[in-house]
Amino acid sequence: MSAPGHDFYGQGPRRVQELLGTRRLADHIAQRYVADRLDDAAAGIVEAADCFYLATANAAGAPDCSYKGGLPGFLKILAPDQLMFPSYDGNGMFRSLGNILENPRVGILIIDYEKPIKLRINGEAQVSQNPEQLEVFPEADAVVHIRTTEVFENCPRYLHEVGQRRHSDYVPRPGHVPPDPEWKLKSEYEGLVRLRNQRPDQVP
Repeated sequence: MSAPGHDFYGQGPRRVQELLGTRRLADHIAQRYVADRLDDAAAGIVEAADCFYLATANAAGAPDCSYKGGLPGFLKILAPDQLMFPSYDGNGMFRSLGNILENPRVGILIIDYEKPIKLRINGEAQVSQNPEQLEVFPEADAVVHIRTTEVFENCPRYLHEVGQRRHSDYVPRPGHVPPDPEWKLKSEYEGLVRLRNQRPDQVP
C-alpha cells in the first residue's frame, strides 16, 4: 500500500482526533489503508460501478455534490492513478465541470450496497473535449480526467439495505436512443434545450 505523498489529515481532523482520542487509530488507518492509486480490489469496485457521487468546489471553496450514473465501466480506469468519466446531457448548469475549471480538486464516493463497500477517491481533475476521448463515451459532451491522490475504503456499517434496480433508460449506450426527460418537454423550456425526439404536440 503506497501512502499519499502528503499529510492525509489537516489541522481540523487532527484537532478532532485529539479531542476524541482517535489519533492513533487514524494514523494506523492512513498508514495501512490509504494509497495514492488503485490496487486490484479498488479497481474491481471502480469497474463494477454504475454510479458515484462527485464532490467539487469553486475557487472560493463553495462546495457542490453531484450524482453521476451510467453503465458499469463508465468510470474508466486508464492507469492505476488515472480515471476518466463522461459528462452526459443534463440541465445545462454545469456546476461540476465549472467548478473543476476553477478548482481541480475533487472527491468521488462509490457505494456498493450489496457487498457492502464504500470506496473514496480524491484527486485532481481536468475537463476535456478531446475527440478521441469523446468517442469512448457515446453522446458525451465532455470527459473528466482525474489523477488520483488518495484512494481508500471506509466502514460501510451504516449503509442501508437497498434493492437492486435496473439501469435508467436515459443512460446513453450503443444502439439506444434515450428518451427526452419530461421536464424538457415543458413549454417553458422550448428553445432552451436540446431534444432527441419531437414534443408530443409536434408529432404529426
